[in-house]
Amino acid sequence: MEWAYDGVSWVLLRWHDLWSNVFGGDDNGFLQTDWAWVLAIVGVVITLRVILFPLFVKQIQSQRAMQKLAPEIKALQERYKGDRETLQKEMMELYRKEKANPLMGCLPILIQMPVFLALFHVLRRPDPDQTLNTDLYGWSGLAAGAGSDWNTYVHAKLFGAPFWSTFLTPASQLEAVGSSSVTVKLVAGVLGAAMILTTFLTTRQMILKTGWNEDPNQRMIQKVMLYGIPVIMIFSAGAFPIGVVIYWTINNLFSLGQQQYVLHKYPPPAQNNANAKPPKPGSKAHEKMLEEQREAEQRRKDLAPKPGKRPKQTPSATPKPDPEPGVNGSAVNGANGSGQTKGGPGAGKNLSRAERIARAKKVSGAQQASKKKKG
Repeated sequence: MEWAYDGVSWVLLRWHDLWSNVFGGDDNGFLQTDWAWVLAIVGVVITLRVILFPLFVKQIQSQRAMQKLAPEIKALQERYKGDRETLQKEMMELYRKEKANPLMGCLPILIQMPVFLALFHVLRRPDPDQTLNTDLYGWSGLAAGAGSDWNTYVHAKLFGAPFWSTFLTPASQLEAVGSSSVTVKLVAGVLGAAMILTTFLTTRQMILKTGWNEDPNQRMIQKVMLYGIPVIMIFSAGAFPIGVVIYWTINNLFSLGQQQYVLHKYPPPAQNNANAKPPKPGSKAHEKMLEEQREAEQRRKDLAPKPGKRPKQTPSATPKPDPEPGVNGSAVNGANGSGQTKGGPGAGKNLSRAERIARAKKVSGAQQASKKKKG
């Protein structure tokens, strides 16, 4: 993780240098807040969002493609029920043809996690009791004077609460930088509530726009993400430094705005969103909906068996029609013209009812004629 610590620190410090020049090094000025460090953390969010925006768009496009393919995937599952290997091959071919990637939805989260963990590590390191390794990750350390990165961050505050402090920080540490436990708990509590609320709203916005999944297992995962993660954060937010809570809250606010834009530009398929209002006839949205319906119908036709197509039969399983009985009564004796036996169980089962009746009459007539000759 050293590469992540170095990268996040470099971005954070470059933004801090920029805003320090703007504010003229006025630490903890207006509202007892060091705005240079606040805006530096906001700068990290902006940098990450700009880098991830193309991936986020691809994530939404991939989700839309997966939603369009939901009926076709269900048809494949029914068609190849019990043949898992063939089902997987057909699904992979469908994904490739329609340019859908089920793993694309996880990629932005996988990239954000190292950044969050690195920022968590970097922002919780500085505190008044720490005197070793203060110059790691490109920071100017404790020995560089009062204007060093380390010292300015240790004394930086948000509404009087140090950036490195948490809801559980003891009062003895806070007194060393002129803060109090009550102030920190108040600021950390309000920020923590904002972090939990924005996390809930971000997840809710995505689920409502894309719709609840029809699969019970996937729907359960959605509910866990919507309600379970905020509940977990209630108990874990107290251990987060205020600087990290600022990052998380600002990141959620950016996510809300970004998702609103992307979801408006790439709306979910109408057939997968029962709560969506139908677009007005003649509008671009209506034409797009009709096009999606035509594409889905064509894919269903491609997957469905051809009309009138029957399963292939082996030659041994295909019964041959019996020859019509001749006037010489060869059918009665069970012999054809070549002298081969033709009869046995199932003989004539492919004949129609009328043909079977006619055949029985002929057989009966031949038997009576035979009796007369014997008599």
